[in-house]
Amino acid sequence: MMNGYLETERLLLKILDETYAEQVLDFHFRNKEFLKEWEPDKDLDYYTLKHTRKSLRNEQLFMKRDLMYKLYIFKKGDPKERVIGAVVLNNIVRGGFQSCFLGYKMDGKEINQGYITEALQTFIDFAFKKLHLHRIEANIMPKNHRSLRVVEKLGFHSQGLAKKYLKINGTWEDHLQMVLLNEEME
Repeated sequence: MMNGYLETERLLLKILDETYAEQVLDFHFRNKEFLKEWEPDKDLDYYTLKHTRKSLRNEQLFMKRDLMYKLYIFKKGDPKERVIGAVVLNNIVRGGFQSCFLGYKMDGKEINQGYITEALQTFIDFAFKKLHLHRIEANIMPKNHRSLRVVEKLGFHSQGLAKKYLKINGTWEDHLQMVLLNEEME
């Protein structure tokens, strides 16, 4: 990653600091209802500038400690510099494990255009080639067909069903454990 960003044909994936808090908060507000079905419940302060600034500062600390990498997605040439999504590798464990969890979200008005697949392909290449991770796991609810299609296109395979894995929108939901291995590390 050069200068805190990755680039694809149509996108920029950028590490953000708290100076981008308004753009990140705008993304959260615009997608509050769209993402509600797929995410844990949010506290009321989640939708404040104070909370967003704090989250961005914490992301910087976790990245410095090699525990997580989060990049926000922008369309190239967008004069408004609007955040249209985010990708994250979190809970990175080194040593003999060299693994992490993958998370991602996309603006509801930008879905079905291949943006998240494009962003994830570049992000996964970064994870395997630069971070030297061996295994990436994405946990996805079986009813989230769009998300499952994305990871399947990228080569992820199911390693089973985790019953009542995460509390999403007030309900403990089952999740498929979708895994991608770094074949170059075999």
